[in-house]
Amino acid sequence: MYKNLVIVESPTKAKTVSKMLGSNYKVVASVGHIRDLPKSKLGIDIENNFQPEYINVRGKASKIKELKELYKNSKNIYLATDPDREGEAISWHIAYLLGLDINSNNRIEFHEITKNSIKESIKNSRKIDMNLVNSQQARRVLDRLVGYKLSPILWKKIKSGLSAGRVQSATLKIICERQEEIDNFIPEEFWKIEGIHDVQNIEFKSLYYGEYVNNKIVKKEIKNEQEALKVVEKTDKDNFVVEDVKKTKKERKPQPPFTTSTLQQEAGRKLGFSSSMTMSIAQQLYEGINVGKDGSVGLISYMRTDSTRISSEIVAEALEYITENYGKNYAGKGNEYNLKKKNSQDAHEGVRPSSIFRSPQKIKNYLTANIDFTPDSIKEYLSNDQYKLYKLIWERTVASQMKAESYESTQIVLNSNNCIYKLSGRYTIFDGFSKIYTSSDVKDEILPKLENKDVIDAEKIEKSQHFTKPVANFTEASLVKKLEENGIGRPSTYASIINSLTSRFYIVIESKKIIPTDLGKNVNKFLVSNFERIINEKFTMEMEEKLDEIAENKKDWKKVISEFYAFFETFLKKSEEDLENYKIQDEVLDEKCPMCGKNLVVKKTKFGKFIGCSGFPDCNYIKKEVKDTNVKCPKCGGRIIEKISKKRKVFYGCENYPDCDFAIWDKPIADKKCEKCGKFLVEVKNRFKHALKCSDETCDFEIDLKKKG
Repeated sequence: MYKNLVIVESPTKAKTVSKMLGSNYKVVASVGHIRDLPKSKLGIDIENNFQPEYINVRGKASKIKELKELYKNSKNIYLATDPDREGEAISWHIAYLLGLDINSNNRIEFHEITKNSIKESIKNSRKIDMNLVNSQQARRVLDRLVGYKLSPILWKKIKSGLSAGRVQSATLKIICERQEEIDNFIPEEFWKIEGIHDVQNIEFKSLYYGEYVNNKIVKKEIKNEQEALKVVEKTDKDNFVVEDVKKTKKERKPQPPFTTSTLQQEAGRKLGFSSSMTMSIAQQLYEGINVGKDGSVGLISYMRTDSTRISSEIVAEALEYITENYGKNYAGKGNEYNLKKKNSQDAHEGVRPSSIFRSPQKIKNYLTANIDFTPDSIKEYLSNDQYKLYKLIWERTVASQMKAESYESTQIVLNSNNCIYKLSGRYTIFDGFSKIYTSSDVKDEILPKLENKDVIDAEKIEKSQHFTKPVANFTEASLVKKLEENGIGRPSTYASIINSLTSRFYIVIESKKIIPTDLGKNVNKFLVSNFERIINEKFTMEMEEKLDEIAENKKDWKKVISEFYAFFETFLKKSEEDLENYKIQDEVLDEKCPMCGKNLVVKKTKFGKFIGCSGFPDCNYIKKEVKDTNVKCPKCGGRIIEKISKKRKVFYGCENYPDCDFAIWDKPIADKKCEKCGKFLVEVKNRFKHALKCSDETCDFEIDLKKKG
């Protein structure tokens, strides 16, 4: 018999917690949800006040049996699922299956996986919070109603197998609107005129701003080359008079510790991580990493939070670390961050290290151990990425407790024959928090010491043509920021929203840009035409607010669902009557199918475009497009061409397969030969290496393109 049974969600967390609690505790993982709505049907009794019809998750029978047996043989039980609404609901479902009294104090929360935190959590066990459970139930039912009611309509109107979602569709609408703005953008010509100066051995540029009109400086836009030429001709490059010098001392305060959203944004900008990658690695850091003599320990606090506050203990540790390593003058006064905003869930601290004294340098060897930098090992890649993300979190937290950066900003106005030029510069007085962390690439730009009435010259006056640019496509980081600003979804769901849109081929991500596909545009067009009031930002935000109010016991969750469904139903009926054709039409080519004589068409899939017969499914002809590398096969002399593996990965093989089985993963280079043996070179390109090397594995010739470039 076990004295105490502790149920967590993750096997990794179970392993870490078990080592910390000792032999009096049996720690086991539920491995996520064990009870949920059925996948095969709606699973909501609409006529019976929207009662969810939960079933045991398929494949979890043995796990449920295990939990029941362990509970039967335990004196006490603690439900230690994640400390959020989802985790609260999982605990409630476990309690139901085990027959637990939900009014018993058997719910505990681990805000960080450390010995002290875990022991403190057990001391402060509580009842299951039914308000949080009901908030999660409401979200689940809402999403199920929208998804299961809308999807069949999409199948009929556009294409079978499509799906819609309350938050997912609102996000798609935002992405499509941005793309439409880009597509409709008409660039406008403008010209820049710059003075190139060298004064006191300092090179700098001044930018044309405008002219005096009625003794006032008026900004002037230069629209064409003729106007630019007039300004250049009017400017006396030998006579720039200093009209005004303004020096202002400014401060830049440190940013607060990370929330879930800001962590995803910053990891995207600084590390190139996707939102899902960031959350996955953060989960690993939270659940436990082996750090030598301390064993397995959670390195960061719980990573799903809207809060920026951190505990007084962590603040004290940070101030001590800053004083010891950077000096007293860098330590702040215990900077407090409690940025309460609309829809904020402040139950947890911000994302921060479990101990400031575990600096990235100290644990680097454990997080990046045995890295061989080969693309074959996912584990090694993750280990290196764990270090990068931990370092980002640690630096941001420590920096938040440092003094502000102070600098002097200089603004100078120059007058050359009534042509006004401006320039600005800055230099750092005290680097403060930016000594270890900054979210921008602000650099000092030193200007010469100039005073009013000084006269300087310009080596030359340059004019350059430019065109206005449309707003940029969303990246994952900027989309997350937009969703947060508009109150769409929760920070914990942003990664799954983007993944859903990608997996359904509603969007593609190319060079970090999020671009809606034709399919995504058509789905959005239909939804906007028929359900705009359901998927617009305002309505979606209002629903999020209602879910928060359920969690705060201010609203009844079934009443919220009932009101939504009555509203939603009117749009469902209207959409059925929509006669517009939203189906994607294939691009018809003049070329005929060699098998049946019908026209070939360009078809678009999540894997890219291909040319096939318009007579599909009666004719399944697909035109094979050969991408020639212009390199001869070393075995038979045939062409080496680009091919796609069954797992959709690009490789290079002989065109004469199966008679010739030559194949390589690295791209052959046609115009360069090995300097040692004369064989063709291949390009090796991954996260850690970019090189040209000999295709013959026995030859060690290699050109490092990273060093070269």
